[in-house]
Amino acid sequence: MNPTQAAHFLLAHDGYLILTHVRPDGDTIGCAAALCRSLRQAGKEAFVLENREATSLFTPYLEGLLAPEGYRPRTVVAVDMAARGLFPDNARDYLDRVDLTVDHHPSQEFFARETCLDAGRAACGELLYEIVQQLGPVTPEMGEALYVAVSTDCGCFMYSNTTAATHRVAADLMETGFDVYPVNRRHFRTKSFKRLKLEGMLAAGMELRDNGETALVFLTLDMLAQVGAQERDIEDIAAFVGQVEGVKNGVTLRELRPGECKLSLRTDPGDLNASAVCALLGGGGHAAAAGATIPGTMEQARAAVLAAIERVRQG
Repeated sequence: MNPTQAAHFLLAHDGYLILTHVRPDGDTIGCAAALCRSLRQAGKEAFVLENREATSLFTPYLEGLLAPEGYRPRTVVAVDMAARGLFPDNARDYLDRVDLTVDHHPSQEFFARETCLDAGRAACGELLYEIVQQLGPVTPEMGEALYVAVSTDCGCFMYSNTTAATHRVAADLMETGFDVYPVNRRHFRTKSFKRLKLEGMLAAGMELRDNGETALVFLTLDMLAQVGAQERDIEDIAAFVGQVEGVKNGVTLRELRPGECKLSLRTDPGDLNASAVCALLGGGGHAAAAGATIPGTMEQARAAVLAAIERVRQG
């Protein structure tokens, strides 16, 4: 589906439940909040399924939008979700019931009955903005949620996925009337003291390869326990390694639980395709930013990532 067809689909149905992905970020939360508000404004019944992994950084955008216990949807929509493996536990009952997914990942698995996909967008929020404009006026609340979606997924317009169109969408959203200063400060200018401690620990344990162009950092459960860090303290921590001068490709490995690690890979796509690397490890994403969940110890995950990188480089 293109955005116009997706808008027509949304106007033709009712009884909505909107799904967000595991370890939710600003893009999936912002899209869900904006779409839910837009559907309600259009006279539809719409709710967002609670995501128990959402941190206090993003939950305020969902206030008043969460589905009541026992809600039975007639139409299920997923936003910013590329794969079945991204369904939270409480959403797995809907694996075969998604009527529409709106997404921007080239690794999309096409699990829904209908898919609105544009892999050229910097964020799903860019694509959803085009859709909700056709549902009715974009209010300041919708504009703020979509601005969060777009700005967080392109690193406050610093990542390589940022385009001129991204800036135009951001400008349009700012003109809806919300106050952009506290949003930018909240998401891009404020770090907890625990986060700063963790960054110091990551820097101390950083592994540099390829003459400093590839860097690996390792975030263990013990490190999180040492500083008492919560999920909010490590939001988008994968961006940290890319701030080191000379680094083109940043590998962040986080221990999720004993025997399981999460890979976040940020690359210069002209040098290394992140999506291709993560696909070899059962994950996916974009050419410059991708991820995967890897079974095994941190050392085993490190070895698997380095082997996948070498395999992609050898073609």
